[in-house]
Amino acid sequence: MTVYFIGAGPGDPELLTLKAARVISTCPVCLFAGSLVPQEVVARAPKDARVLDTATMTLDETHAEILSAHRRGEDVARVHSGDPSLYGAIAEQIRLLGADSIPYRIVPGVPAYAATAAALGQELTVPEVAQSLVLTRVSMKSTAMPPKETLENFARSGATLAIHLGIRALRDIVRRLSPHYGPECPVVVAYRVGWPDQILIRGTLADIHASVRAKKITRTALILIGPALGHVGGFSDSALYDPSMPHVLRPKPRQRIDQVAFTGSGEPFQAMP
Repeated sequence: MTVYFIGAGPGDPELLTLKAARVISTCPVCLFAGSLVPQEVVARAPKDARVLDTATMTLDETHAEILSAHRRGEDVARVHSGDPSLYGAIAEQIRLLGADSIPYRIVPGVPAYAATAAALGQELTVPEVAQSLVLTRVSMKSTAMPPKETLENFARSGATLAIHLGIRALRDIVRRLSPHYGPECPVVVAYRVGWPDQILIRGTLADIHASVRAKKITRTALILIGPALGHVGGFSDSALYDPSMPHVLRPKPRQRIDQVAFTGSGEPFQAMP
């Protein structure tokens, strides 16, 4: 048997990959994060599958279910929201699987920051404005952050920040980032992106806290901060499609010999029409 860690995407069931849908539909056991994964996703499991919501279960309890499936020789779909490589808490699950010699595979999913950019209708890497995206979070009551991975350190780069699991610390985030980005720096708060009740709040570091408080958003939100969010025009084109910037797939055109006029010394002096 095999345990499949599956990224279900941020909420829209249609963002499930073809591979993820196929694997879920064939696994006799399906363990999913019910507070973040839509029922439509796990409804793809076989009719007689054992489908369990792990929202109230501990790590040991979910592993016990996997061990039972292993003894029966049944594949397990372990379904997470977004992409399991980012805040999916799969590292400790993989460690337990390794200790029991249980094979596993990972099926990637659409991350929340990508779905948010799509919902906003814009690119997060704007030429000469911001070319880096930092995926991070704040500690609050969860696992402590490494000492050098601070908001202040990331902010000094001027990159776009995608802050997960931090909406309840928004006031503190604003306080810490304002000296680096300035109070007018654009901010987007994406609540339950991809779900029917999705809310996108645009603002600045100066006013975003009041806007979010007015909507009473306290969980399941991604915070994007950075100057690139405010640039929908007035920036330079990238070099990707610039005809003066040849590359291996678009080499610089060679001039044909019959398009060049020569002087008596054999030196070209102009292109012929």
